[in-house]
Amino acid sequence: MSDTGCCIRDAELNDAPELAVLMCELGYETTRTAMETRLRLILSDPAYKTFVAVMDGCVCGMIGTLTYPSYEHDDPSGRILALVTLSAARRRGIGRALIATAEKDFAQRRIMRVALDARFTREDAHKFYESLGYERNGWRFVKQLQ
Repeated sequence: MSDTGCCIRDAELNDAPELAVLMCELGYETTRTAMETRLRLILSDPAYKTFVAVMDGCVCGMIGTLTYPSYEHDDPSGRILALVTLSAARRRGIGRALIATAEKDFAQRRIMRVALDARFTREDAHKFYESLGYERNGWRFVKQLQ
């Protein structure tokens, strides 16, 4: 139990319903069934790591990460793919605790470089990441292929 009143643990397949709700909070409409399918694949791949924050027996936040070899560097890199806290549980330190857990896991895997993306419209998220020492360093371009 952290000082936020939440416990952080590895995600499990039976967390899929709560993770679907969290994806919806991020703006990605997701069903329980779709999340179960995604989570089954993610949990079977050791390059991915998913942690959930649990408060009062309910999942209230999650962070998903990926480690991968790099074209640019000799050592592997890490990426935070998703971070979300239920809107009703925000501003309680849960996001910070999830980031700290992911960073500790990265360090144990000898990952020293971590990147993440945040939408332009999420200015609060930008400030949050900068307060944790993350720096802006480029642009992300996206194209939906047919």
